[in-house]
Amino acid sequence: MSPVSRARKKAPQPVTHSVTGLFKDVLNDFSALGADPAPVDVELLASEVLGQFHDLPVEDGEEPLGLELIAFAQRKITPGAAALLAALKVVAETDVERKAADDGLQVVLGRGIPAPAWAAGLGLVTAGECWRTGDVYGDESSLLCVFAHDDQVHGLLALLDFTEGGRVRDLVVIEHPADVLAEMRQQADADPELVVLEAVEPAEAHRLISDGLAVTDHLDEADVSEDYARFHAVALTWCRALPEPALVPEVAAWSDDERAAVVEQFVAASGEEAGAARAIGALLLEHGLRTDPANPLRVGPEKVARFLEGLLGEEYELDADHEDAVEPVVLAWVQWTAERAGLSETAVAALEEAVAEYLGEYTDEDDSPLEHYFGELGDLSPSELADALDRRMFAVPSLTTEIEDEEVDLDPTDPEQRRALVIAEADEDEEEQRLVLRATIVDQLWDDEPAEAWAAVQRLQEAELDRDEIFEQLIDALENSLLDSETLEYDADGYLEALAELG
Repeated sequence: MSPVSRARKKAPQPVTHSVTGLFKDVLNDFSALGADPAPVDVELLASEVLGQFHDLPVEDGEEPLGLELIAFAQRKITPGAAALLAALKVVAETDVERKAADDGLQVVLGRGIPAPAWAAGLGLVTAGECWRTGDVYGDESSLLCVFAHDDQVHGLLALLDFTEGGRVRDLVVIEHPADVLAEMRQQADADPELVVLEAVEPAEAHRLISDGLAVTDHLDEADVSEDYARFHAVALTWCRALPEPALVPEVAAWSDDERAAVVEQFVAASGEEAGAARAIGALLLEHGLRTDPANPLRVGPEKVARFLEGLLGEEYELDADHEDAVEPVVLAWVQWTAERAGLSETAVAALEEAVAEYLGEYTDEDDSPLEHYFGELGDLSPSELADALDRRMFAVPSLTTEIEDEEVDLDPTDPEQRRALVIAEADEDEEEQRLVLRATIVDQLWDDEPAEAWAAVQRLQEAELDRDEIFEQLIDALENSLLDSETLEYDADGYLEALAELG
């Protein structure tokens, strides 16, 4: 999504205390609204509250937390309860919850609590222009819808991913939509052959957002932004001000004959070996029919990337005999479908560059992780290779670490990446000096220099010590051989003697 000025950028807080405590906090927030808040502030607060419940599981037989919150507020005779129920009467996501909030509000009002003066202004938004910008391939686009609240204008910006059924990946409310639209125009003007900007009919915008939210909400583990849940309810509320969603013609199913005919057209045009082109082309068409049924032959870099992920994840089965043909056949498919789509030379070049990069990652991913352990070993006998594998896997048992909450595979043949794996594995309270010594020993075991280190490990393994206990003894041996604790220079002969005594 384009960098934009975001309104009230505060992610919803996770539910970390009791539900009753959370409900009390919510009532306090609505009590603090004051006598004359802007309707949009009330709507955003209600949406943020509901966003905290969005991903929480509901056990069989239990009510959704939104309904529990409404029932809780209905039992309170306070202005905060009336304010909350008045807001949820408009912003709650389902008809059932909005009706329950309305009923609860009537109960509270019947007990003498006055309705908030601002309640009548909630949900009275006027829809304005809708625009979307995206890549020329149609992989994704940012959809901006403008809404007016009296003298206030806001925008709703949704990131749509058409490689996954047009689902919404991100939602944000914008305080200055005119600035965002100007930014969209600037991007399209700067790169017109790769970026498309177009006006969208409000009914079509309504369909894109409502359908996109539905697709995302039905996923078990959707990859979405932090803002997605926070603005989910207000997005649905404001979209009700748009015309009814546009109808989409039903997509006809492809017959086996139609599929086969298209694949054969590709095989004839590809110039690749017919068996491999037919097998991989059929999978590419299947991927298009599953993820993009209205336009299965649409081509884009992210669409191809999703296909390669499906191959790696065994979502698509490919005969081992055709594995080596994946790269040339996929590139041939990209060229063939890009020509059918009439993409410009610039767009085709950028597409091929991106797909080539994804194919390089696919090839790397497709290699066995064991190949990293055999790097630079040279010609060894089978028994020597087995011993080297045991040694290096003892030194570096895992090639995966977590960086910024994302799993990353590192290459142990690179000394810096190898040390990163050592640091990731170490205990947080390990002293810095011992951590450096641990990394030094890992390097020694990796290179088998000195060979006495691996020999000591094998003796300690025979004594039934586990890996952590073995490393502690190796580190002790190296630490006791230090000549200078600052430079970590050590007595090599003394270290070898210490190793010889282990086990």
